[in-house]
Amino acid sequence: MTRIAILHPGQMGAAVGRALLDAGHDVGWLPEGRGPGTRRRAEAAGLTALDDVADRDLVVSVCPPAAAVDTARFVAGFSGLYIDANAVGPGTATEVAAVVLAGGATYVDGGIVGPPPQQPGTTRLFLSGARAGEAAAVFAGSLLEPVVLAGDTAASALKMTYAAWTKITAALLVSLRGAARELGVEEALVAEWARSQPDLAARHAGALAAARDKGWRWEEEMRQIARTFSAAGEPAGFGEAAAELFARWPRPADG
Repeated sequence: MTRIAILHPGQMGAAVGRALLDAGHDVGWLPEGRGPGTRRRAEAAGLTALDDVADRDLVVSVCPPAAAVDTARFVAGFSGLYIDANAVGPGTATEVAAVVLAGGATYVDGGIVGPPPQQPGTTRLFLSGARAGEAAAVFAGSLLEPVVLAGDTAASALKMTYAAWTKITAALLVSLRGAARELGVEEALVAEWARSQPDLAARHAGALAAARDKGWRWEEEMRQIARTFSAAGEPAGFGEAAAELFARWPRPADG
């Protein structure tokens, strides 16, 4: 049994915590400064409220990408293993690693691909860094399948390139249908989709629902993708355009 803290139990973090709890680990969270929605998710997942992370072996950060660096600073003095499982690019991952190491912990880069883990085979946790294998062993047998990659920030690079397809194409679908509506051809477009691209209507509906629910968080993720692409010598505009689209949906109240 490993003693673990989840920072902070959003929809994904709560599911990750539950998966680890079901795998036989001692899993907690930090209520300080968190809202009622976070408390509700943590309690529903069965996570234990903690005063601090001093007695934890492992901290897993699963938070909005814009908060990744500040979340690492929040646990300065922690001396165990710190997995940054956030949707950030290699550049930000390197920044988080510097904060984690300066605070006394050991850094492992992470990236989650898939929905909140609630059944086997749906969700992977990519891990990289010198102690990625040790981190992976904690998740063995859980609903969150660990996959170890070579390289210090390879997990973040994998997350960025994977999410570039799934989320930027979602943004494109929402944007192009909006353009068709403004141009007076939406009905004709949907009719043509039904004939030649029969899956696009359902994909658009899913993309729009996701944008309304998660656009506030995906905006920064798209900017992380833009910076990642730019650093790799590819156009940053794909991510920047998607960020502009997702910025239309503010963060919902966490009541």
